[in-house]
Amino acid sequence: MIEESPLRYVGQPLRRREDLRFVTGKGRYVDDVKLPDMLHMAILRSPHAHAKITRIDVSEAMRAPGVRLAVSGGDLVGKLRPMVPNWIIPGTKVPHRPVVAVDRVRFVGECVALVVAETPHMAYDALGLIEVDYETLPAVVDEVAAIEDGAPLLHDNVPGNVTTVYTVGGGDYRKAASDADQVIRLRLINNRLIPTCMETRVVIADPNADGMLTVHIPSQVPHMHRRWIAETVGIPENRIRIVAPDIGGGFGAKMHLYPEELLCPYAARELGVPVKWWESRSESHQSTSHGRAHTEIIEAAIRNDGTILGMKVETLGNAGAYLSNMATGGPTVNTVNFGTGNYKIMHYEAIARVIVTNTVPVDAYRGYGRPEGAYIAERTIDAVARHLRLDPIAVRRRNFIQKPDFPFRPYNSKGTIFDSGDYEGCLDKALAAFDYEGRCRERDELRREGRYRGIGVAAYTHMCGMAPSRRLALSGFDRGGWESARVSVDSSGQVTIYSGSMSQGHGHQTSLAQIAADALQIPVENIDVVQGDTRQVQAGHGTFNSRSMAVGGSSVHVTSLRIVTKARKIAASMMEVDEKDISYNAGRFTVPGTDIASVSFEKVARMAYVGHRLPDGLEPGLDETMFYDPTGMGAPSGIHLAYIEVDPQTGAVEILDYVAVDDVGTIINPLLAEGQIHGGVVQGIAQALYEEACYDPDNGQLMTGSLLDYAVPRADTVPNIRSLFQETPSPTNPIGVKGIGESGSIAAPPTMVHAVLDALTPFGITHIDMPMTPTRIWSAIQGTSINTAAG
Repeated sequence: MIEESPLRYVGQPLRRREDLRFVTGKGRYVDDVKLPDMLHMAILRSPHAHAKITRIDVSEAMRAPGVRLAVSGGDLVGKLRPMVPNWIIPGTKVPHRPVVAVDRVRFVGECVALVVAETPHMAYDALGLIEVDYETLPAVVDEVAAIEDGAPLLHDNVPGNVTTVYTVGGGDYRKAASDADQVIRLRLINNRLIPTCMETRVVIADPNADGMLTVHIPSQVPHMHRRWIAETVGIPENRIRIVAPDIGGGFGAKMHLYPEELLCPYAARELGVPVKWWESRSESHQSTSHGRAHTEIIEAAIRNDGTILGMKVETLGNAGAYLSNMATGGPTVNTVNFGTGNYKIMHYEAIARVIVTNTVPVDAYRGYGRPEGAYIAERTIDAVARHLRLDPIAVRRRNFIQKPDFPFRPYNSKGTIFDSGDYEGCLDKALAAFDYEGRCRERDELRREGRYRGIGVAAYTHMCGMAPSRRLALSGFDRGGWESARVSVDSSGQVTIYSGSMSQGHGHQTSLAQIAADALQIPVENIDVVQGDTRQVQAGHGTFNSRSMAVGGSSVHVTSLRIVTKARKIAASMMEVDEKDISYNAGRFTVPGTDIASVSFEKVARMAYVGHRLPDGLEPGLDETMFYDPTGMGAPSGIHLAYIEVDPQTGAVEILDYVAVDDVGTIINPLLAEGQIHGGVVQGIAQALYEEACYDPDNGQLMTGSLLDYAVPRADTVPNIRSLFQETPSPTNPIGVKGIGESGSIAAPPTMVHAVLDALTPFGITHIDMPMTPTRIWSAIQGTSINTAAG
């Protein structure tokens, strides 16, 4: 008997199964949900960054046409619990945050009152009838200014505006500094960003007659949202159903808890009818969480040959007015733990402070902390090369962690472990694809002609796929590190995967099906994937921190193997042989070397539900569920290079080429992997060159309140991105995946900054903070705002 070859779907560039639905306009988003008798909620927001509320009167709004409910923060006292973060670094002072401000507002855009009416227009018209008297207070928006003596104090229980102090390190930095030939210093700004999803936030809460509440919400973490709403609104968790349909972008911003997501359920229960809230773009800018917003102060102890003996880092992380869900973890664990990057720097001393200011709360945004950590490491390594006039490639090679060193604990860390990697291999592959030597020659020739081209290079590594649960508990993370999967085979052999992960354009319906198809050895077309409905899907933690494949995919893989194990037992009974004699490939159970007829997966599935010939003690059905908790986290890595030209007359930057070589472990689907890299790189380029959320330092007003003022990339500013991969499987999970979703946004900012600074070398410019806009570049060339980071 000739045995069929195993089916192989993992590693194949299958097109997304979701695409036809999206490109034909058949996607279904929360805003598409239409319910009978649905009312509409509008939010009155604070026009002040910091003020006392001395009087508020909603009575005129309540009498307006079509209005069914109008309440202020005072009306909700005792009815809604305060909002609390779920990542609280030990020792953190957590400020009190009411769902709606009661007696004081702390940022422009904070909820002050709400109106529910028959139409959106009626609701917004009624907002104008609410009378509020404010007593303005001094505001502070900058993290450095917020900790200076005499700065306005935001919360009585947060002295000096510092909620959290976190230290990490190893070795002896003082000794490294004393042994060094030189010590260089840098001060970096990691600019504040606004997550700009195509779909803004929207919530519909629908109360049922039986006491159930269905909440439609574009959530990255449906089961977490169910828990948070239950805890804050005071509804038993089993009486809430979260439905997350298609999501038009998340990037981390849709994994947090916001006041509107509590107010809609509250209002719906009060009124007994569905209530909807939809966020305008300007509301999104002043109420959805922001990202980044760090100041980094760095010292590097170096030898004259480019060896870095040690680093000292101080991070000031701007958390905004309150601690959002994960606010204390970003500037601390996620940033300074990775401050030494891909480099074997064994003497390290870091301190991070989380600081409250009169701004929109800051939380996870694609990479959360890891872009900031990589920026610290890469700007330092480039500054060393520039200061010593050494080739930046050579300096990286000199300091790289080497392949035999893995698994590697940077600075002998207890909690940070890089599982595997080959940084030299990635670098060699990237340099060859980029034609580094040829580009260097071309750059130098063109400089003699008065044209200013630059080459930027950056390496990165980080840990992602947050797990395992016990380790997360040590840093105050109030969620588990596991992920769930249920694999259900019906009596015809068709398979449905119920995954606790949540897609927001990732292509999970394709990639998770590929993983299951390989394990089950059946056609991928025979597998469906269900996510985003807490009534259908078992408890899960959702999608963030590049964990969908590493944790969610591993859960699907292991659960599918359990299905095969049970199916093998059933097949053995049907074939009247010992199960150890059975071979299974391509959907057929066989007994090699015999004439016994093979049995198909479909027939085994049918028998599982008929139950006539099951082995003794084996229950009917072919349905398995698993909550998979990994042994550790994967550490993706990579090398990115950019080739750019600066126009000295305008300061404009043209990106001529961009090469990314990423090691993200096993590639499930190369096509989807490239898409993840492309999207992340574009967001990273945007941070480096265009995007910045700006506040007026005097009055705390957001000056980038719409897309007229906040620049995002356009099609004509995005280069051709050449994405290549190197696969070094992770030993921390059974499919060898490391995570990919955040890699591009981590590597691209330093890559682009280094390229621009390289182009500006003839002008003697060594530092410009992001975003490197044409105005900033032109001003630096003119000598009006040159600032040097390394000295």
